[in-house]
Amino acid sequence: MCDVCQTETATVFLTQIVDGNMQKVNLCEGCSKEKGVTDPTGFALADLLLGMGAAQSVERTASATGQRCANCGFTEAEFKKTGRLGCSACYRTFSEGLGGMLRGMHKGVRHTGKIPERLEKMLARDTEIRGLTSDLRRAVVEEQYETAAALRDKIRILEADQEAGE
Repeated sequence: MCDVCQTETATVFLTQIVDGNMQKVNLCEGCSKEKGVTDPTGFALADLLLGMGAAQSVERTASATGQRCANCGFTEAEFKKTGRLGCSACYRTFSEGLGGMLRGMHKGVRHTGKIPERLEKMLARDTEIRGLTSDLRRAVVEEQYETAAALRDKIRILEADQEAGE
């Protein structure tokens, strides 16, 4: 059965994970069209979430203040319609209401991005070389020459690996 109208048979099934819990929304053809689910460009994610209560804080915050992004002019109504923000400055403009909603939808509220595995390994190796170089300088200043020699050898191995990888 459709979760919205409770009368028609559901034909559209949405799954969302909120706070580690899977939530399923079942919609009939009519309700899915009404919510804009069948049109990928008009998918009203925020409207759907409002029905479940996850985005109410965004609506209250933006509606009460009539907020508009100073950078792109994006409004809360546009967010409700599209389920997307207009630019990176929108996150600051609507931050009060978005924080709770994003925490419920994702692991956190800070975007860390993804990088290619090879680049990640290269960056980790560079960080390790910098740390070892710092330790090497400290060992030389403290006249711990055996430790310094071992650190120098580790650095040379890592640099050789880096050159071979490039």
